[in-house]
Amino acid sequence: MSKGSFRRNGLEWFSSLPACLLLLSVVLFSTSSDIHNQMLRGGEQLWSGYYKLRMDPAAPTCNPNRDIEAAVAHELAQKPAADDPMAALLGAQDKDPADVRLAIERSVAECKAAFQSYESLQGQLTPGVKAYRAIELFIADLIAFGLVSQRYILVILVMLCAATATLTRHHIAMRAMETRLDYTVSLTLQTVANAMLLGSSLIFRQSSVGSDVSISSEDLLLHNFWVVGFACLTLASLYRLIRAPSGLAPGGQLNKAFLAVPLYTVMCLISGTYFALIGHASGIGIYLGKMMELADMFLNVGLYVWVGMMLKQTRLATLVFNLFRPWRMPPEMLAVVAVLVAAVPTAYTGASGIFVIAAGAVIYSELRAAGARRQLALAATAMSGSLGVVLRPCLLVVVIAYLNREVTTDDLFGWGIWVFVLTAVMFSTVALTVNRQSKFNLAPAAEAMPATLQALRSLVPYVLVIVGVVLLYRFALDVRMDEFSAPRLLPVIMLSILLYEHISFKNNKGSASGEINHQGLERSVRGATNDTTAEIGALLLLLGLSVSIGGVIERSEIMQAFPQAFDSAWSAMLLMVVILVILGMIMDAFGAVILVTATVATIAYSSGIHPIHFWMVTLVAFELGYLSPPVALNHLLTRQVVGEAEVLAAQQETGTFYERHERIIMPLIAMGISLVLVAFVPLMFYA
Repeated sequence: MSKGSFRRNGLEWFSSLPACLLLLSVVLFSTSSDIHNQMLRGGEQLWSGYYKLRMDPAAPTCNPNRDIEAAVAHELAQKPAADDPMAALLGAQDKDPADVRLAIERSVAECKAAFQSYESLQGQLTPGVKAYRAIELFIADLIAFGLVSQRYILVILVMLCAATATLTRHHIAMRAMETRLDYTVSLTLQTVANAMLLGSSLIFRQSSVGSDVSISSEDLLLHNFWVVGFACLTLASLYRLIRAPSGLAPGGQLNKAFLAVPLYTVMCLISGTYFALIGHASGIGIYLGKMMELADMFLNVGLYVWVGMMLKQTRLATLVFNLFRPWRMPPEMLAVVAVLVAAVPTAYTGASGIFVIAAGAVIYSELRAAGARRQLALAATAMSGSLGVVLRPCLLVVVIAYLNREVTTDDLFGWGIWVFVLTAVMFSTVALTVNRQSKFNLAPAAEAMPATLQALRSLVPYVLVIVGVVLLYRFALDVRMDEFSAPRLLPVIMLSILLYEHISFKNNKGSASGEINHQGLERSVRGATNDTTAEIGALLLLLGLSVSIGGVIERSEIMQAFPQAFDSAWSAMLLMVVILVILGMIMDAFGAVILVTATVATIAYSSGIHPIHFWMVTLVAFELGYLSPPVALNHLLTRQVVGEAEVLAAQQETGTFYERHERIIMPLIAMGISLVLVAFVPLMFYA
């Protein structure tokens, strides 16, 4: 690797590198807990009673050589104090010499046993034990430090990445900034929103410090981090407003300019205005502070984004498509295959939007190369992350089970398989029947199978790397690959894959694989982290403001206008479906889950809807919401990864109404039918 590969620009030094170190620290802290558990077990196996050796034993203070006869005589000679109320109440009684002797003998025996135990422990404290103990206690301290630091790491990560997203103009909006008016309106409102966040956090800090309840130094430091972070974010947006980039088209239309305002800004302006009108200006700061109660969850979201960006740096997506290329599938069938195959990595990247960001560009380009029309390719790209959110080990399902004791991850993932099958069948049916424009002339198996097997050989090393990491954690740390361990295993797996590709390139320089992946390990990790910082800033800030919007809905008591229980589960389900789809349209998944848990879920349970059934409906409804205008978050992310030019080109294509809007209509039909079936068919059996 050349020295030039380590050259970083200013943004990488002050944004990407610190973000990478923060994410690595999260993985380190979580993995150190597994290492510590194994060290405790190993210590107990090597030295019986190791738990007693973890600290230096304290020498007993008693006298093992105490003269028993003298002690008995002294005790019998003692008289009760004249002012002893108990002695006055019970009356003076003569002490039994036998009882006194027995008590003293037992005391001496216990003292001798204590000294024997002390000497035994001292003898076991060999240099090997002390060295082992020093490492084990260091890891224990590291775990404790990690638990205390979680909230601070999250705040720093959110603020650092949000500022990066602002400076790089990477926030999620309905459309990109193209004209000078777009830019001016968007950055002006961003600056106003960021100043609103700063003011709310300052007021919240002041009210916390000035309250009768004493505030801990840790909480005060957390308040200071929020204030400093929002101050930096405000300055970043103000700097961008003043320093407009070159290349913007002159003029613009005001209605289109408002569509270029980031979604988090809109949410901030709405929630901030509402809280100010009701005299609760610190409201946004309070609800953002609630993120700290689930700091581990939000950090896991950051890790999943990082995993997705590292996946984007690998050749995995291209190699998987190579398996199907020899069959010369028609575009519609290849779109179905792409969406179905994408369900698995979607489950491992935590949410549909993250996978669209990570692999959407590859899916779109492969479908276009296979002859898919733009509208179909955009539809499949937007849906590529929609089917896997119900599969193990999706983080969203883990959050639902964490917040709701009525359900477990096993229950949700068990039924999620059937929901996946249903949505897969629906999408396949719609894609292969509605507006099909290609004939199914697949390549003969005798011709395609050898090429597929040859392509499969390229995937074998990747499978071995993944299995190797999973087995290492399983046998070395006793950690199974599941929904709870995935956030800390997946970054290690992806780093191992990038390391394999780096070594493979060095050993096969000039070969086809080397030419495809030529940037090396450091540049791959750097590129992934560069993408990660902006995406984390955009997603987590959007998520945090979704929680704030949830607070507006909760405080405005909108849900109180609805009955808190329905006599008919069918009527309740109809209302639930409408509400959940709307929430999916306007809120991030994790923020919406928190709001639904606090409001809608209790109405559903009280109306006779089974909790597992309700949350399966919720997940499908959210995905339909992410694909539904006016916001359609997954379509916005698709636009972000494939480029504005491709989306505009698709919109200019001619044809029937369906053909001109296929990217919107096809996902709505597939997920809409799936939602109706998931919502109402089970009611026939238990309602």
